Amino acid sequence: MDLHRHLDDELSSLRDRVLLLGGEAEQALERAMYALSKRDSEVARQVLDHDDEVDHLEVEIDRQCIDIIALRQPAARDLRFVISVAKMAPVLERIADHACNIARAAIDLNNEPELQSVPDLSRMAKHALNMLRGALDAFTSGDAVMAREIIKSDSEINDLYNHTFHRLIELMVTEPATATRDARLLFVAKHLERIGDYVTDICELTVYMAEAAFIKHNK
Repeated sequence: MDLHRHLDDELSSLRDRVLLLGGEAEQALERAMYALSKRDSEVARQVLDHDDEVDHLEVEIDRQCIDIIALRQPAARDLRFVISVAKMAPVLERIADHACNIARAAIDLNNEPELQSVPDLSRMAKHALNMLRGALDAFTSGDAVMAREIIKSDSEINDLYNHTFHRLIELMVTEPATATRDARLLFVAKHLERIGDYVTDICELTVYMAEAAFIKHNK
Protein backbone atom coordinates (compact mmCIF):
# COMPACT_ATOMS: atom_id res chain seq x y z
CA MET A 1 0.00 0.00 0.00
CA ASP A 2 2.83 2.38 0.90
CA LEU A 3 4.55 1.71 -2.42
CA HIS A 4 1.33 2.44 -4.29
CA ARG A 5 0.82 5.67 -2.34
CA HIS A 6 4.38 6.75 -3.03
CA LEU A 7 3.89 6.10 -6.76
CA ASP A 8 0.67 8.13 -6.79
CA ASP A 9 2.45 11.00 -5.03
CA GLU A 10 5.33 10.93 -7.50
CA LEU A 11 3.01 10.79 -10.50
CA SER A 12 1.08 13.76 -9.12
CA SER A 13 4.34 15.67 -8.64
CA LEU A 14 5.38 14.79 -12.19
CA ARG A 15 2.05 16.02 -13.55
CA ASP A 16 2.44 19.31 -11.68
CA ARG A 17 5.94 19.80 -13.06
CA VAL A 18 5.04 19.16 -16.69
CA LEU A 19 2.06 21.52 -16.38
CA LEU A 20 4.41 24.12 -14.89
CA LEU A 21 6.70 23.64 -17.89
CA GLY A 22 3.68 23.99 -20.20
CA GLY A 23 2.73 27.21 -18.44
CA GLU A 24 6.28 28.52 -18.87
CA ALA A 25 6.19 27.74 -22.60
CA GLU A 26 2.80 29.41 -22.93
CA GLN A 27 3.97 32.52 -21.09
CA ALA A 28 7.17 32.72 -23.14
CA LEU A 29 5.19 32.67 -26.40
CA GLU A 30 2.66 35.20 -25.14
CA ARG A 31 5.35 37.60 -23.97
CA ALA A 32 7.46 37.19 -27.11
CA MET A 33 4.50 38.10 -29.30
CA TYR A 34 3.69 41.04 -27.01
CA ALA A 35 7.30 42.23 -27.40
CA LEU A 36 6.95 41.96 -31.17
CA SER A 37 3.59 43.67 -31.51
CA LYS A 38 4.25 46.41 -28.91
CA ARG A 39 7.91 46.90 -29.90
CA ASP A 40 8.98 46.22 -26.31
CA SER A 41 12.57 44.97 -26.32
CA GLU A 42 12.73 44.79 -22.52
CA VAL A 43 9.98 42.17 -22.44
CA ALA A 44 11.77 40.28 -25.23
CA ARG A 45 14.96 40.20 -23.15
CA GLN A 46 12.99 38.90 -20.17
CA VAL A 47 11.85 35.96 -22.31
CA LEU A 48 15.48 35.19 -23.20
CA ASP A 49 16.70 35.60 -19.61
CA HIS A 50 14.07 33.16 -18.34
CA ASP A 51 14.97 30.38 -20.78
CA ASP A 52 17.59 28.81 -18.49
CA GLU A 53 14.84 28.10 -15.93
CA VAL A 54 12.78 26.37 -18.62
CA ASP A 55 15.76 24.21 -19.58
CA HIS A 56 16.41 23.32 -15.94
CA LEU A 57 12.78 22.31 -15.42
CA GLU A 58 12.91 20.03 -18.45
CA VAL A 59 16.03 18.30 -17.07
CA GLU A 60 14.31 17.82 -13.70
CA ILE A 61 11.28 16.23 -15.36
CA ASP A 62 13.50 13.90 -17.38
CA ARG A 63 15.36 12.80 -14.26
CA GLN A 64 12.11 12.27 -12.36
CA CYS A 65 10.69 10.10 -15.17
CA ILE A 66 13.81 7.90 -15.14
CA ASP A 67 13.67 7.55 -11.35
CA ILE A 68 9.99 6.55 -11.38
CA ILE A 69 10.51 3.92 -14.07
CA ALA A 70 13.63 2.53 -12.40
CA LEU A 71 12.46 2.56 -8.79
CA ARG A 72 8.66 2.20 -8.97
CA GLN A 73 8.29 0.07 -12.10
CA PRO A 74 4.86 1.47 -13.02
CA ALA A 75 2.58 -0.62 -15.24
CA ALA A 76 -0.19 -0.08 -17.79
CA ARG A 77 -1.68 3.44 -17.71
CA ASP A 78 0.83 4.74 -15.15
CA LEU A 79 3.71 3.65 -17.36
CA ARG A 80 2.09 5.28 -20.40
CA PHE A 81 1.71 8.48 -18.38
CA VAL A 82 5.40 8.57 -17.45
CA ILE A 83 6.50 7.78 -21.01
CA SER A 84 4.18 10.48 -22.37
CA VAL A 85 5.55 13.06 -19.94
CA ALA A 86 9.15 12.07 -20.78
CA LYS A 87 8.42 12.74 -24.45
CA MET A 88 6.27 15.81 -23.82
CA ALA A 89 8.79 17.77 -21.73
CA PRO A 90 11.34 18.28 -24.55
CA VAL A 91 8.49 19.26 -26.89
CA LEU A 92 7.40 21.97 -24.46
CA GLU A 93 11.02 23.08 -24.09
CA ARG A 94 11.26 23.42 -27.88
CA ILE A 95 8.11 25.55 -27.92
CA ALA A 96 9.83 27.86 -25.40
CA ASP A 97 12.90 27.88 -27.68
CA HIS A 98 10.75 29.04 -30.60
CA ALA A 99 9.34 31.77 -28.35
CA CYS A 100 12.94 32.85 -27.64
CA ASN A 101 13.64 33.03 -31.36
CA ILE A 102 10.57 35.23 -31.79
CA ALA A 103 11.86 37.43 -28.94
CA ARG A 104 15.22 37.76 -30.71
CA ALA A 105 13.42 38.75 -33.91
CA ALA A 106 11.46 41.33 -31.92
CA ILE A 107 14.66 42.90 -30.57
CA ASP A 108 16.13 43.11 -34.08
CA LEU A 109 12.93 44.58 -35.54
CA ASN A 110 12.52 47.05 -32.68
CA ASN A 111 15.89 48.58 -33.60
CA GLU A 112 14.57 49.43 -37.07
CA PRO A 113 11.71 51.59 -38.41
CA GLU A 114 8.27 50.11 -37.80
CA LEU A 115 6.74 47.97 -40.54
CA GLN A 116 3.10 47.81 -41.47
CA SER A 117 1.31 45.14 -39.43
CA VAL A 118 0.74 41.62 -40.72
CA PRO A 119 -2.65 40.68 -39.20
CA ASP A 120 -2.35 36.96 -39.91
CA LEU A 121 0.77 36.83 -37.73
CA SER A 122 -1.28 37.89 -34.70
CA ARG A 123 -3.99 35.41 -35.63
CA MET A 124 -1.41 32.65 -35.93
CA ALA A 125 -0.04 33.45 -32.47
CA LYS A 126 -3.51 33.57 -30.91
CA HIS A 127 -4.45 30.24 -32.49
CA ALA A 128 -1.14 28.66 -31.40
CA LEU A 129 -1.69 29.82 -27.82
CA ASN A 130 -5.26 28.51 -27.81
CA MET A 131 -4.05 25.17 -29.16
CA LEU A 132 -1.35 24.95 -26.48
CA ARG A 133 -3.75 25.77 -23.67
CA GLY A 134 -6.25 23.25 -25.00
CA ALA A 135 -3.55 20.59 -25.34
CA LEU A 136 -2.47 21.07 -21.72
CA ASP A 137 -6.11 20.86 -20.58
CA ALA A 138 -6.60 17.67 -22.61
CA PHE A 139 -3.47 16.19 -21.07
CA THR A 140 -4.56 17.11 -17.54
CA SER A 141 -7.95 15.46 -17.97
CA GLY A 142 -6.72 12.61 -20.17
CA ASP A 143 -9.24 13.68 -22.79
CA ALA A 144 -8.35 11.94 -26.06
CA VAL A 145 -11.40 13.35 -27.85
CA MET A 146 -10.33 16.93 -27.12
CA ALA A 147 -6.77 16.10 -28.13
CA ARG A 148 -7.94 14.80 -31.51
CA GLU A 149 -9.99 17.97 -32.10
CA ILE A 150 -6.95 20.14 -31.39
CA ILE A 151 -4.89 18.10 -33.86
CA LYS A 152 -7.48 18.86 -36.55
CA SER A 153 -7.27 22.58 -35.80
CA ASP A 154 -3.57 22.67 -36.76
CA SER A 155 -4.66 23.07 -40.38
CA GLU A 156 -5.82 26.62 -39.54
CA ILE A 157 -2.29 27.63 -38.53
CA ASN A 158 -0.94 26.06 -41.71
CA ASP A 159 -3.43 28.04 -43.81
CA LEU A 160 -2.54 31.27 -42.01
CA TYR A 161 1.16 30.54 -42.49
CA ASN A 162 0.72 30.03 -46.23
CA HIS A 163 -1.23 33.29 -46.52
CA THR A 164 1.36 35.17 -44.42
CA PHE A 165 4.21 33.70 -46.45
CA HIS A 166 2.75 34.93 -49.74
CA ARG A 167 1.84 38.32 -48.27
CA LEU A 168 5.38 38.91 -46.99
CA ILE A 169 6.95 37.76 -50.27
CA GLU A 170 4.68 40.23 -52.05
CA LEU A 171 5.87 43.01 -49.72
CA MET A 172 9.50 42.11 -50.42
CA VAL A 173 8.88 42.50 -54.14
CA THR A 174 6.89 45.72 -53.96
CA GLU A 175 8.96 47.32 -51.17
CA PRO A 176 12.55 46.04 -51.51
CA ALA A 177 13.80 48.43 -48.84
CA THR A 178 11.87 46.46 -46.21
CA ALA A 179 12.95 43.02 -47.45
CA THR A 180 15.28 42.27 -44.53
CA ARG A 181 12.60 43.10 -41.99
CA ASP A 182 9.98 41.15 -43.93
CA ALA A 183 12.33 38.16 -43.90
CA ARG A 184 12.53 38.32 -40.10
CA LEU A 185 8.73 38.28 -39.94
CA LEU A 186 8.76 35.25 -42.23
CA PHE A 187 10.91 33.47 -39.66
CA VAL A 188 8.46 34.48 -36.93
CA ALA A 189 5.62 32.98 -38.97
CA LYS A 190 7.62 29.77 -39.40
CA HIS A 191 8.26 29.55 -35.66
CA LEU A 192 4.52 29.85 -35.03
CA GLU A 193 3.78 27.17 -37.62
CA ARG A 194 6.28 24.84 -35.94
CA ILE A 195 4.70 25.49 -32.55
CA GLY A 196 1.42 24.27 -34.01
CA ASP A 197 3.20 21.08 -35.06
CA TYR A 198 4.63 20.62 -31.58
CA VAL A 199 1.22 21.07 -29.99
CA THR A 200 -0.01 18.32 -32.31
CA ASP A 201 2.77 16.10 -30.91
CA ILE A 202 1.55 16.83 -27.37
CA CYS A 203 -1.98 15.86 -28.33
CA GLU A 204 -0.79 12.62 -29.94
CA LEU A 205 0.96 11.75 -26.69
CA THR A 206 -2.25 12.45 -24.76
CA VAL A 207 -4.13 10.03 -27.01
CA TYR A 208 -1.42 7.41 -26.42
CA MET A 209 -1.60 8.00 -22.66
CA ALA A 210 -5.39 7.74 -22.54
CA GLU A 211 -6.03 4.99 -25.08
CA ALA A 212 -2.70 3.20 -25.67
CA ALA A 213 -3.21 4.20 -29.32
CA PHE A 214 -0.39 5.39 -31.57
CA ILE A 215 -1.76 7.98 -33.99
CA LYS A 216 1.47 9.73 -35.01
CA HIS A 217 1.77 9.97 -38.82
CA ASN A 218 -1.82 8.73 -39.19
CA LYS A 219 -4.15 10.93 -41.19
